[in-house]
Parts: sequence; C-alpha cells; structure tokens
Amino acid sequence: MSCTRANRRLRGLRRHRRLASLIATVAAVPLLTGMGHSTAQEAPQQRTGEVGTGDRTATVSITDVDPVLPTADGDVTISGTITNEGDSAIVDSSVAARQGVPLGNRSAVDDAMSRTGFDSAVDGLIVRDHGQDIGEIAPGMSSTFSLEVPVSELALGEDGVYQLGVTLIGQTETARWDDNLGIGRTLLSWQPDGQDGSAAQTGLTVMWPLISGTHLTAQTGSDAVQTPVFRDDTLLDEISPGGRLYEMVSLGADLPVTWVIDPDLLASVDAMLEQYQVPGDNGELVNGTGQDEARAFLSELQEAVTGDEVVALPFADPDLASLAHRGVDVQGALGQLRTATDTAAITIETVLNTEIRVNNRVAWPVNGAIDPDIVSVATSAGANQVIARSDSLRNGDSLPYTTTAARPIGGGTTAVVADARLSTLFEGDMSSTGRASLAGQALLAQTLAIHQQEPTLERSIVMAPQRMPTADQAEAMASALTTLRDEAGWVRFMDLSEAAAAEPDPAANQRVPSADAYPQELRDQELPTSAFQSMRETKRTLDDFTVILSEPDRVTVPFGNAIHREMSTSWRGTHQSAADFRSRVLGEITGLTEQVHLIPKADITLSGRSATIPVTVQNNLVQDVQGLELRLQSSRRLGLEISEAQAVLIGSGHSQSVKFSTTANANGPVSLTAQLYTADGQRYGEPMQFQVDVTSITPQVMMVIAGGLLLVVLAGIRMYTQRKRAAARQDDDGDGEDDGGAGQDGESTAERPDTTGSASPGETTADIGAGSSGGSAGSEKVDPGT
Repeated sequence: MSCTRANRRLRGLRRHRRLASLIATVAAVPLLTGMGHSTAQEAPQQRTGEVGTGDRTATVSITDVDPVLPTADGDVTISGTITNEGDSAIVDSSVAARQGVPLGNRSAVDDAMSRTGFDSAVDGLIVRDHGQDIGEIAPGMSSTFSLEVPVSELALGEDGVYQLGVTLIGQTETARWDDNLGIGRTLLSWQPDGQDGSAAQTGLTVMWPLISGTHLTAQTGSDAVQTPVFRDDTLLDEISPGGRLYEMVSLGADLPVTWVIDPDLLASVDAMLEQYQVPGDNGELVNGTGQDEARAFLSELQEAVTGDEVVALPFADPDLASLAHRGVDVQGALGQLRTATDTAAITIETVLNTEIRVNNRVAWPVNGAIDPDIVSVATSAGANQVIARSDSLRNGDSLPYTTTAARPIGGGTTAVVADARLSTLFEGDMSSTGRASLAGQALLAQTLAIHQQEPTLERSIVMAPQRMPTADQAEAMASALTTLRDEAGWVRFMDLSEAAAAEPDPAANQRVPSADAYPQELRDQELPTSAFQSMRETKRTLDDFTVILSEPDRVTVPFGNAIHREMSTSWRGTHQSAADFRSRVLGEITGLTEQVHLIPKADITLSGRSATIPVTVQNNLVQDVQGLELRLQSSRRLGLEISEAQAVLIGSGHSQSVKFSTTANANGPVSLTAQLYTADGQRYGEPMQFQVDVTSITPQVMMVIAGGLLLVVLAGIRMYTQRKRAAARQDDDGDGEDDGGAGQDGESTAERPDTTGSASPGETTADIGAGSSGGSAGSEKVDPGT
C-alpha cells in the first residue's frame, strides 16, 4: 500500500511539474488571438531550436493573393497550403495573416524571400480576428486555407513593396503547447492611388526565347529527295500540345515580348513537314510521324510573331564564350560564327514566310557573362548589340538606383544589360503553385521597387530568362507578365531594339570586366579546344569533297549546318554527347568521300614494249562526279614510261575505266601508284598501288631474233667467200679476161638470206581489259602483237 501511495504521489508531482512548465511557457511567450481557439495578443517567438523555425515542422505556402494590387477600402484574400513536414501530427492548429512589413529597397525584397526562420521583430504582428482553424494534419499530409483580410488591418502605409506573412500556430502530439509551427511569406505591391501623373513609366523588355537542343544530323537518305535524319524524336515532344516549345508559342502569342529565336529550331521543324527518319527501338531508321504537329507549330508561331520584333540568334546558337576562350586560335572557327550569323535572318524569314521585324545583329553569351574576348568574338561576326547581365557588368554599390539597360562599351557596340534579379526569378522548379505565385509577386515587387528608386527618371530595363524554360517556368512567367501588363501602371513594355537605342545613363559602368572575372563555373562548362579542331577537320574534308560534285548543295547544306550545331550552347554540361555528335558528323562526311574510290587492281605482267593499263574509278554517290583527274606514277622513271594524267567524269552509281599508255624500257618489276587529284591539285582519297612485271622482249621473240641474226651472219660469210674466190680466178686469168664472168653458172649474185619466219621487234598495243576491276588474285599478262 505504501508503495502504491508513493507511486501516486510521484505521478502527481510529474503532472504538477508539466503544468508548471506549460504555465511558464505561456507566460513567457504571448499567445495568439483571433485564431478560433486560443486568445492571445501576439504570436510567440520560437520556443526551442526544434520547432517553430518556419521550415522544420510545417511548410506554409501562399499560392494566391487576390487582388494583387488591393485598394485601401477593400479586402485581400490570401490562399495557400500547409504541409506537415514533421513526424508527429499537428493538432489544434490555426493560421492567421501578419501585418505588412515595408521593404525599402530591392535588397530588402531579396532578404525577405530568402529567410526561412521566424522572427517577430521583422515578420510583423498578427492580424486579429481573421484567422482560420486548421485542426489536425497528419505527418506528410497537407491542408488548404483561405484568409479574407481587410486591407485596413494590414497596416500598409506609403506606396511601395511590403512583406506579407501567414503563420501556423498550434501543437503537435508530442509537444502539447501552442507554438509557431511555420510561416509563409509573399510580397504585396501597394499603390492604392495609382500611378502618379508626374512619374515616368519604367520601360521593360522581356526576351522570350525559342531555343532547343541539336536534333538534326548531317545524315540524309540516299534518295533524290535527301530524307532528313534526326538524332531522336524529342523535338516532336517539344512542339506537340503540352510540350515545352508548344507552350512557349501559345503563351507568348498574347504577351508583349521580344521573340529570341534560334534559326536551327525552325529549320529542324521545317524538315519535319515532309518525310523524315528517326532511330527506332532497335536502332534502325524508321519514318517519323510528326508532320501534322510540325505544320501546326509553324502556323501558330507565324501568327504569334506577326507584328512583334524577332531577334535571330546565329544559326544553332553558337557558344560565344567557348569560341572566345577555347576556339579563337583554331583556323576557321571565327568564319563559322560569321556564316552562322549571316544565314540567321534569311532562315527565319524563309521558314515563317511572313513580314516580321528581324534583328540579327544581337549576341547573347551564356547567362549574359562577358569579358573582352567574348565581346571581340561577338563583334567580329557583325553583332552590334551584346546581351549582358547586371551580375557581370556591375554598377557597384555606390549607385542607389537601377540604371537603364543600354550601355556603350566601345567600338560602336552596345551592351544591353539585363537585370539579373528579374532574369532569374523563374528558374528552378515552378511546378509548385506556391513557388510560381511567389515568383509572380516578386516580379511585380521588383519592378515597383525599381520604379520608386527614381520615379521621375525614365529608364528601360531588360528581363532575359534562361535559354530553355520548362513548360512550368513558361507558364509561371506568362501569368506574371500578364498581371504586370494588366495591373502595373508603372511599367511600359518595349522591344529590345528600342531598349538598345535608349539614352545611356552616364553614371552606369561601361567597362567590360576582365577575363579573370569570368565565372569559373561557366568556364568549366565550355567546349574544349579539341572540339573546334574536330570542326576544322570536318570543314576541311567537306571542302575537299564538294569541289568534285555536280550538285554540291546536297552536301554543303546539311554538313555546313551540322558544323554550326557542333558549336551550340546547348552542349554545355553534356561534353560526351557533344563529342559523339562531332565524331558522327566527321564519320559521315568521310564515308561519303569514300564512295568515290579506285577499285583495287591485281599485279599485272606487260609482255611487250608498249601496252595500255586501265585503272577503274567507282562512284557510288547519287550525283555525278567531275573535276577529278587520275595520275599513274611509276617507281622507276627509266623502267616504264606512262602517259599524262587523265580527266575523270563519272555518272552517279557508275564506274569509269581510265587508260594509260605505257612504254617499257627495261625488264623487271615496277611499282605503280594510282592517285586521284582535284582540280586544284589536292590529293583525293587513298592511293592505290599495284605491281607490273615488265618483260618487253619475250624468250620466243629472242629465239626468232637470234635465228635471224645467225642467218644474216652466215649469209655474210658466204658472200665474203664467194667474192674472195672470184678475185682469185681473175688473178689466174692474167689481164683480166674472163671466159665466162659468170662462170658456168651464169652471172654471180649475192644470195640474200632467207628471212622467212623471222621478225624484227616492233611496237604492239595490247588492251588488258578496260572493264576489268582487277579484283581477282594473280596477275594479268599482255603479249605483243605479231
């Protein structure tokens, strides 16, 4: 019994201690009122390091503020979601808005959006009597809220930007006392009386990029129409309804934006209008099926850009920083950039087939990061406007306002400096409604903060978002821009060319940062020097090949574009894929050059002093070959004389046998080398070698000749003997009387040797087979004519 009473007293003591602890906590931290359950004067501060930090127990996400620009006598509805991030259920909880906290400058706006913990000194007082009970939220689960708060309760003062917060007050099953379990913040732009008539509107240019990765290869079908071949089918996904590019066009059509288009994207979609091929599941090429989607996409785009300004990036959006830092010393690299720039505008105009205002003298380095080398490369290709960003071309902290975007940087070049804060607002995951809403509120707030820095100073600012926004990012931007256009009287939208032509601010920094200031993170993503060397090799091979073609455009267009694609900015962060693409392009052009080749020839035997040697050239291309000549050279100049080089003209899919006349001067083996040359004297293809065994005087001929010589010698001896006998007889007769000069035999004559069956060596011509490809083993033999 005594033990039981002791246990009861111990449990009672513990209850009293817990009650005392709870009373002490409540006394130390004022409680909330107007929340539907606890009556308090103010939200408590964080009680311990374990709860109430605003990002550990619960996430409070504000998804909507309506209206975005409230009036002084109206209400504002704040909607959102609460998610229990802890391991214990949230119980007896409620949410309430907090009074607005003025944010005096753009840095204060940044700080308000980056803070996660709760601080009653900077998060404002609780708005009483306008809270909402939430009840219980299990771990990992969410609950929604919607608070309708009179604007008069938010304690808003002068025009400007205010932080607006919502806190969750409640308990958890493991901590049964009220605490601040989470806080969500958003921004509220406040201008109840509208735009002051004496204030100038701030100009805003929004760049709307239509850029994709590399899709088309250099490979085309072997048919007459040159069926294009794609790396994969991802472009179809992007231009189909719901796809990233489809959404960009659909949303951008109703926005006051400047379109920034990579011509390669349009060329690739245009290639999908007719038959095209993509790799199938087993790697074999199959016919693509996106003709209808491609046609619809180009039609929508044509309508969307009508009346708007279009900035044409150089073809395939080349990586200017990589070229400036890694490729400028590689021969021909800058020439590729100039060609890509020159073809940009005409590509867009041809594909869209509409009257548009195209500005094709704009350079846009990655993230707007510039240095002297990048600017030099950009201007060398004809650009007179370089899109920089304010975190690269900084003004410094001494300037208390945001300057206008246009800044002359020398040499007739204008740096159009995009605002870094605005340009990066919609990066990251925008699939969350809360994040998208916050980014939209931030766009309103940042532009209002810029405007209020110098309300009477007319300025123009530029927003240059990421090159390839996701569909969610595009939707978030479009929603925010629509609100800005419809609600914000302090902003006036303008084209990029108008922003570039604006009067520069003399106080703005116009000095291009040094190469050392270029971000190392961006430098590490650049294409290596070897990439530009590979491009040079591909271009050299292409140039050597096209001079022999009757229709060079069939090759120069797909491969020239492929070389441009090898420099694309889209390869950043995918070095292996970029290397594979370069290797594929070089392999394909090399394979085409090998379609025009010499057919291997077996060793031959020349039997005779003169003969004709044919060498066969094969053309497996789908077009004629011209401008080639074939030379046959001997390893022994004095052993075998060969006729001059022969012109080569071969129809598609045919071969030509080129004949060389030869003259043998000595017996023995002779090595011959056949080599094709272009009209400018450059070697084409690999040489072909074979051996000729020269036997210009055969054993049979030697026997005939020897026999003939023997008969001549014998005839000479006989003539000599007869004459000597005749002279002796004349001496015996005395004074020369001849009783029968001819002797009894009659008149003496020298007998001619009988040459019947003999032959003098003479020139013969033997054709050793004009149609022979020399494909069989052994040797060919040529006998002289008789």
